[in-house]
Amino acid sequence: MAVPVINLRELDGDRRTETKSLLHEACEKWGFFWVENHGIKEALMEKVKGLVNSHYEEYLKQSFYESELAMGLGPQTQSSEADWESTYFIQHQPESNNIHDIPGHEIEFCEAMEDYIRQLIKLAETLAELMSENLGLDKCYLKEAFSPAFVGTKVAKYPQCPQPKLLMGLRARTDGGGIILLLQDDMVPGLEFFKHGKWVPITPKKDNRIFVNLGDQVEVMSNGLYKSILHRVAADKDGSRLSIATFYNPGADAIISPAPKLLYPGGYRFKDYLDYYTGTKFSDKGARFQTIKDMFK
Repeated sequence: MAVPVINLRELDGDRRTETKSLLHEACEKWGFFWVENHGIKEALMEKVKGLVNSHYEEYLKQSFYESELAMGLGPQTQSSEADWESTYFIQHQPESNNIHDIPGHEIEFCEAMEDYIRQLIKLAETLAELMSENLGLDKCYLKEAFSPAFVGTKVAKYPQCPQPKLLMGLRARTDGGGIILLLQDDMVPGLEFFKHGKWVPITPKKDNRIFVNLGDQVEVMSNGLYKSILHRVAADKDGSRLSIATFYNPGADAIISPAPKLLYPGGYRFKDYLDYYTGTKFSDKGARFQTIKDMFK
């Protein structure tokens, strides 16, 4: 199965409608997609990946392989209780409060990450606006519903694993937040999404794309039209996989509910609906539902 690819450059030309339609289908039927021509500088993306990889090699690799999980890897390993990953989390917004506290990260990384996240937030906001329009909502609906958005990054390495059949790099789950934007390894595989009853691998690519998937809150706010999808990371015996996943989430105090415009009418007597239906049965169903919704608010 070919994962959808959204070319954002085509939003500025005569293919805008087609591109928005492709995004809508990706959100509705897949819950994940690639984005290209997103405006984030390739050199910056490569710099961030390089700095994360060198930091892992110098500061985290040895301690991971000396950890209880790695030292105890064997037939007795409980695969349902452990993830084969080395990870830390950086908070960027509403305020950046911990990036300077991570041992070994110098000012070069902090500046590069700040630049990268600034550009990535613009991409997340663009996607949120397009999704809102595709759902028939105001352009700023998702952005305002998330406000003030929480933005944070999970930096992870899934180290080379001598016995990958014993456990997962990351156990299967959906993401609990909003829009997830992934800068991933361009060589080592492992990321998989569950679609049509089977696991679909997200093949590493050297093409400057960002991988995007939707979290649970987008599914709720779209009244189930858009989907958050089960995914996992398989451990690999041949290499260590890089993952830099940034979460564009609702703020902690955001009130989450389906967008009222997307809700079916509710709380009416069937007789009242039937009375109205009798005279409008050949009209547009959506307009009929909206009228019933307005009548019984």
